[in-house]
Amino acid sequence: MTNATTVLEFRLLGFSSNPHCQILLFTAFLVIYIVTILGNIIIISVITLDPRLHSPMYKFLKNLSFLELCYTTTIVPKMLANLLAKRKSISFSGCMTQLYYFISLGATECYLLAVMAYDRYLAVCEPLHYGVAMTAETYTLLAVGSWVTGVFTGFLPCLMVSRLHFCSYNFIDHFFCDISPLLKLSCSDTTVTEAVIFILSLLVLSGCFVLTLVSYLLIILSILKIPSASGKRITFSTCSSHLMVVTIYYGTMISMYVRPTYNLSSELNKAISVLYTVVTPLLNPVIYSLRNKAFKKALEKVVVRYHRLHCL
Repeated sequence: MTNATTVLEFRLLGFSSNPHCQILLFTAFLVIYIVTILGNIIIISVITLDPRLHSPMYKFLKNLSFLELCYTTTIVPKMLANLLAKRKSISFSGCMTQLYYFISLGATECYLLAVMAYDRYLAVCEPLHYGVAMTAETYTLLAVGSWVTGVFTGFLPCLMVSRLHFCSYNFIDHFFCDISPLLKLSCSDTTVTEAVIFILSLLVLSGCFVLTLVSYLLIILSILKIPSASGKRITFSTCSSHLMVVTIYYGTMISMYVRPTYNLSSELNKAISVLYTVVTPLLNPVIYSLRNKAFKKALEKVVVRYHRLHCL
């Protein structure tokens, strides 16, 4: 520990050092980010403007879209700036802030996805009791509970990482302040920190994933009992697309954080991280909304209304 110093900033190595490759990555990520922001804003606006979409299912979707806006904005703008900057740096406080919001919002997304799966389970498997089970008070409790629990989930890992000692070498082999590269960079004994983060990740990620998976499996079993082939096909198509996106998100997150040691190669680490920080914020709300007929009709009406107002 004699070589430990007070680190005021970290240097993010990011992706390739090739300028042409960085410009290509900047363009691709910028397009995805813009589409993600616009797509989620449209979803929030349509649900807000159409009174018929004020049911718990769409309110949960509105929460998810707002969360994805915050989640992707925590990572992508700084990543885009560093792709063009000569000095790719982030302050120590900025790094810890980014880490906290990344963990908190990621945990909140897990809770929301589990709650949304439970809502769909009630709607499909218990339709007669849905109105009684999923009241406005129940929705509020589940939504607020997801956000509050997510906020508190990020405190302990971020606190433990921030109290580690970092030596004079301050280059993070990643495009944002993630747990794994920070633990590798520290010259402290990270055994306790790794164990706590592993247990917390196991509880949050695996717990939420199991609840979500069980809900969708029960939905699929209920769908198989539908006598109408067309009704069975439509319902199964919608649920399967939801399950696909959820599996991608949880699969990448679990592979990254539910491990006793953080020994993935840096390039594989970055590639997996792109999936849950850049791709899923675009896919999640889009697939949840565009596979829904009621939302598509509401979107068409909003577009027609907007067109008429600007043509007058």
